[in-house]
Amino acid sequence: MRVTLASSSPRRQEILRQVGVPFEVFVPSISEDCSHLVDARKKVMYLAGEKARSCRTSGSLVIGMDTIVVAGKTKLGKPADSSEAAEMLGLLSNRTHSVITGVALAIDNRMVMDSERTRVYFRKLTAAEIQWYIQTGEPFDKAGAYAIQGFGSLFVNRIEGCYYNVVGFPLGCFQRALEKLGFQIFDLMEDRS
Repeated sequence: MRVTLASSSPRRQEILRQVGVPFEVFVPSISEDCSHLVDARKKVMYLAGEKARSCRTSGSLVIGMDTIVVAGKTKLGKPADSSEAAEMLGLLSNRTHSVITGVALAIDNRMVMDSERTRVYFRKLTAAEIQWYIQTGEPFDKAGAYAIQGFGSLFVNRIEGCYYNVVGFPLGCFQRALEKLGFQIFDLMEDRS
């Protein structure tokens, strides 16, 4: 079965490679303005669905995902610049936040959507740590301005839930959605016999 990942995210691509799923990349061109949706879970599921719909092709399983970080009532996407990254990291310092990823799988005329939520506990960050981290360049193109799989791991005390969700590709949620379509993850893997 052909698999298309509707994402330019290197992290999502790496996770699919790790589990042995060959795929093609399609970078969707969709509007991410969904200010009409207040609920974070609905927002990421809507955007994941739009990404999957944008590149449907006959017989190909299309994977669409979208991730958001929620701290209190504040929703954090990707920082636009260093100032916004510092603001986000300051907001996450010494508190718990949620990472929510929407997953949409589409094949032919069927689509299944689901979401995953993981709670992340940050330790207190100093201004010097925040500035050092921004200088690494890692906060950019990451929801919430950090990468748990990189230097951002230094800020995390613990998590509750799926680690891969915080990276941006919730494997458990992905497998649940696959099962709803009647597939198992090994159906997608390269034949290694």
